[in-house]
Amino acid sequence: MAPLARALARLVGLILAAALALAGLAVALFSIQGGDSALSLPNLADLLALDDLHAEVGSLLDGLEADGPVAVQAALLGAGAVALGLLLAFGALARRRERLVVMRSAADGRIAARSRAVGQAAAALAERSRDVARVKPRTRARRRGNGGRLRLTVYHPQTSDEQGVASAARDRVQKLAEAFSLRLDVRTRVPRRGGRVS
Repeated sequence: MAPLARALARLVGLILAAALALAGLAVALFSIQGGDSALSLPNLADLLALDDLHAEVGSLLDGLEADGPVAVQAALLGAGAVALGLLLAFGALARRRERLVVMRSAADGRIAARSRAVGQAAAALAERSRDVARVKPRTRARRRGNGGRLRLTVYHPQTSDEQGVASAARDRVQKLAEAFSLRLDVRTRVPRRGGRVS
């Protein structure tokens, strides 16, 4: 729920910021000249048909104040707008809590590390193996309890032994994975043509 609310809040914020920037640009552009000139605010009001809009909005508001099905629809739309506003506020203001990989937990506290830090440490260990070009880690901590999952994608030259590279990387990272109760998954890949292999 929270990631969806955050994504929606970002999208709406981006759209509103772009619309506000364009509106400000239009007002600034039409403020260059005065009176009834081409680049004047009265001409902008005429182009946007604000007088007609005022009349239409006035009649719509009169219809919403009356009893009947229009008033019910207006109430439902208003409730939906309030719910959407609350969801956007939650997405914009909710703190994102980073999930930690718990190593040990006890009554007086716990020992834990950030998922990214554990992944970077594992990548540094695996990159010390022979024929390893680079390592891309992905660490996912459990929602509750200790441990989680550590996936390493090991990139190596095409001429090297795939099984040997995977085995060497696994041996170097195994103790770290066991210390954090991580399920280790090592995958090997050859970089695409043109990719750098050091």
